[in-house]
Amino acid sequence: MCQNFHMQFYRRNLPHLQKDFTPHFITFVTKFRWILPPVARDIVLSSCCHDHRKSYELYVAVVMPDHAHVILAPLPDEQEHEIHSLIEIMRTVKSASAHLINRQLNRQGHVWQEESFDHVLRSAESLDAKVEYVLRNPVRKGLVAQWYEYRWTWHRQERPTAEMKLVAP
Repeated sequence: MCQNFHMQFYRRNLPHLQKDFTPHFITFVTKFRWILPPVARDIVLSSCCHDHRKSYELYVAVVMPDHAHVILAPLPDEQEHEIHSLIEIMRTVKSASAHLINRQLNRQGHVWQEESFDHVLRSAESLDAKVEYVLRNPVRKGLVAQWYEYRWTWHRQERPTAEMKLVAP
C-alpha cells in the first residue's frame, strides 16, 4: 500500500487541491443546467458507485435533476504506487455517464460542465455533518420528505458495497 502522504495542487479554471487519504466533497453540474431524466439519473448514480473501493472510497452520492454531489476519498493505485488522481476519478465518472446517457437517450453533445467543484474536508469539519448535508439536498429542494425516499441517493451506511451496476442500453 502507498505510504507517502502528499497534497496535489492542480488548476484548470478553478483551483483544485487533492489531499491523500482524505474525503473530498465534489459537485458536478450538467451543461446549461440540463434536467436529467430519470434514466439518466440512474446512469449517473451507477457511474458514481462503479469504482467504489477500487479507485476511491465512496461515502455518499446524490444525483439531483441538474447536478450531483459525492463525498469520496481517493484510494492507492497499487500498480502506479500512488493515489488515484481526483482528476481521473471525475473524468471517468463524467465520461462514462455521459456516453451511456447519450446512447440511452439517442442524443449527442456534452452532458457535464467541464469543471467540478471540489473541497477537501478539513479536520475541523465533520464528515458525518457533510454527508448529512448531501443527503438532505433532495429534502431542501422539496423533492421528498425524507432523504431515503429519494431514488438517486447512495449512502455507504445503507449500502456498504456498491451493488449498483452501470446501466447499459
